[in-house]
Amino acid sequence: MSGGPLIVQSDKTLLLEIDHPDAQSCRMAIAPFAELERSPEHVHTYRLTPLGLWNARAAGHDAEGVVDALIKYSRYPVPHALLVDVAETMDRYGRLQLANDPAHGLVLRALDRVVLVEVAKSKKLAGMLGNRIDDDTIAVHPSERGRLKQALLKLGWPAEDLAGYVDGEAHPIELAEAGKDGGKPWTLRSYQREAVEAFWAGGSGVVVLPCGAGKTLVGAAAMAEAKATTLILVTNTVAGRQWKRELIARTSLTEEEIGEYSGERKEIRPVTIATYQVLTSRRGGAFTHLDLFGARDWGLVVYDEVHLLPAPIFRFTADLQARRRLGLTATLVREDGREGDVFSLIGPKRYDAPWKDIESQGWIAPAECVEVRVTLTDAERMAYATAEAEERYRMAATARTKLPVVRALLDRHPGEQTLVIGAYIDQLHQLGEYLDAPIVQGSTTNKERERLFDAFRTGEIRTLVISKVGNFSIDLPEAAVAIQVSGTFGSRQEEAQRLGRVLRPKADGRQAHFYSVVSRDTIDTEYAAHRQRFLAEQGYAYTIVDADDVLGPPLPTVD
Repeated sequence: MSGGPLIVQSDKTLLLEIDHPDAQSCRMAIAPFAELERSPEHVHTYRLTPLGLWNARAAGHDAEGVVDALIKYSRYPVPHALLVDVAETMDRYGRLQLANDPAHGLVLRALDRVVLVEVAKSKKLAGMLGNRIDDDTIAVHPSERGRLKQALLKLGWPAEDLAGYVDGEAHPIELAEAGKDGGKPWTLRSYQREAVEAFWAGGSGVVVLPCGAGKTLVGAAAMAEAKATTLILVTNTVAGRQWKRELIARTSLTEEEIGEYSGERKEIRPVTIATYQVLTSRRGGAFTHLDLFGARDWGLVVYDEVHLLPAPIFRFTADLQARRRLGLTATLVREDGREGDVFSLIGPKRYDAPWKDIESQGWIAPAECVEVRVTLTDAERMAYATAEAEERYRMAATARTKLPVVRALLDRHPGEQTLVIGAYIDQLHQLGEYLDAPIVQGSTTNKERERLFDAFRTGEIRTLVISKVGNFSIDLPEAAVAIQVSGTFGSRQEEAQRLGRVLRPKADGRQAHFYSVVSRDTIDTEYAAHRQRFLAEQGYAYTIVDADDVLGPPLPTVD
């Protein structure tokens, strides 16, 4: 083939163009070490970063396999020098190791003495390293274990953490696969068992599974392995109570053994479920509730939706490196660029199952993704054109022209349980009134949320308008249609979470539908393309249709 080069090097990032007839095989081969950048037509551009390559190395992929995949699936011949760069980048992981020395405690040990000399001179490690024990070993204070890993990653020499973990306070926890209290027998799915085994072998790290694939059960199985007191961190109280119900149903734990630490209750028990919100709330400028991390001798800390981890939790996690830590998420993408902190402080990615693989096994519903492009009215276009830059996305995303399109999409799926999802409260209230549907937003009380969610689950409510609180940790298996009207700019992880709301398998095997209503010729379209990148990497193709095809003539108007 002519053309290229397929890889362009810029800011330590490699861009790889791929044109291959077997797109699914290609994605499966490339995804362990690269992230999809864009996918126009049949040519896919992947982003290779040092962190992605180190994550692959930590998960057991070697440089030879990565290089072979690049050569096999590349659109153009790969420059040999760049293949060497990829191999050498991967080789940087693990040349420094954190270990426990019988005589000296925690130490930084080098497999390459020159690297140890180089990093020891760095001002970024000032105060983290102790005395030199020998030419290949330096003492490390245990309290600096997490911060040292962060600093070494930024220096380009990620350390492999082999220092081990404390067992924590023992507490009996077993999976109740035989059924509990009259419940049906069940068993862990093969990928769930593989995820637990990969996590346990590594000691700490992240498990990536699609929404609806049973991440909670992976957490429960990890707890059954640890058989120790466990702290579970969740996004909100509703998610915490879902965790509690699942643990009571699927494990030997009783209600009395599980505490809730939220804005409403402050219970510390052998298994304690706490919300990120309460842990990061301040009083007098201090994070008073972060003492919960030291309230018991935890044997395991579980981070639900780890891609949303707030900064104060990162800081305290740096002090928890002797505890086993499990991160659960549908996507490791963070728009704030803190994936490196997840890698350093929670641990590398230990298991990642492609969404389409889980779908093919019948564990999540097949989904059709459609982007519906609406044309703004002349008045809306003029208002957009004359608006300040920072206001343009809001104006495009909340255009009233979208309202009749949403209703037409609802009419396409009569009787289906449908979520209408957006980011702007005023727009959600417009939709609620226009569709005569209830709204769940941040100010909705937990009691009212649970009432509305229960009514949705039973079919009493067919359509629910929901804000960003619906992005994560909401168990609504009956939802078959999601209509997205606005989002958090170009957030890829939000797109993945929202599709996840409709991926629970349906009893009759029917397809799920995910619509994104976008204003054409505006920044709304650009953000939509960015949002779709992660799902495109998972094998989901978006069909783009015109609003007129959805509405049919004549075009309805909204006063």
